[in-house]
Amino acid sequence: MTRKIAVIVGPTGGIGSAIIEAVRASGNYDEVVGLGRQSVPPLDLLDETTIEACAEHLKSLEGEIRLVFDASGALTLDGMRPEKSWREIDPAHLARSYAVNAIGPALLMKHFLPLFPREGRSLFATLSARVGSIGDNRLGGWYAYRAAKAGLNQILRTAAVELSRRNPEAIAVALHPGTVRTQLTETFAKSGLDVQEPDVAAQRLLDVVEGLSPAETGGFFDHLGKPVDW
Repeated sequence: MTRKIAVIVGPTGGIGSAIIEAVRASGNYDEVVGLGRQSVPPLDLLDETTIEACAEHLKSLEGEIRLVFDASGALTLDGMRPEKSWREIDPAHLARSYAVNAIGPALLMKHFLPLFPREGRSLFATLSARVGSIGDNRLGGWYAYRAAKAGLNQILRTAAVELSRRNPEAIAVALHPGTVRTQLTETFAKSGLDVQEPDVAAQRLLDVVEGLSPAETGGFFDHLGKPVDW
């Protein structure tokens, strides 16, 4: 039987470290590879050459890539807090957020989706955010992060269409992890939210992706498996 390989991008982050542990504990994969700035080879979302090098490394492994879970993303960048008003819109911050939250994951799709076998179930998941939903936006603010995650959702949806032509059994989805207890949420989380421990959020997300069917490819789901408005 061919070995099944899972790849986790961003394995040292607050949610990423919990996801890689959950995937390992599931026993569904023969090998689980974590890729980030400290891995060997390293992966930097802002440097396409490192993503391409990691793809070449994955090609050399014995087995088939059956899961790629992108746990990357950043709300605060270079010390800049999310904008509360259009008066705070900064072009450099907008570009930086797009680079990290949309363009980086797009490059992962470019180099990692072709690694999936042409037959059988394979799954690509990327962490989006409910605040990236245009239909659900009723509070305003957070211009750069909202726009970048909305861009990621469109990129993911487009890639899912192409992926399904290559392998009708493959799945690509965007996921909203909910509010996870990290240093970040201690600053921005509001009272009354369901704040999850990282291990709980990771297991919920893994349960969601493992329960998806090819008919749901290109979708946007929360950590409970409920569809999120675009």
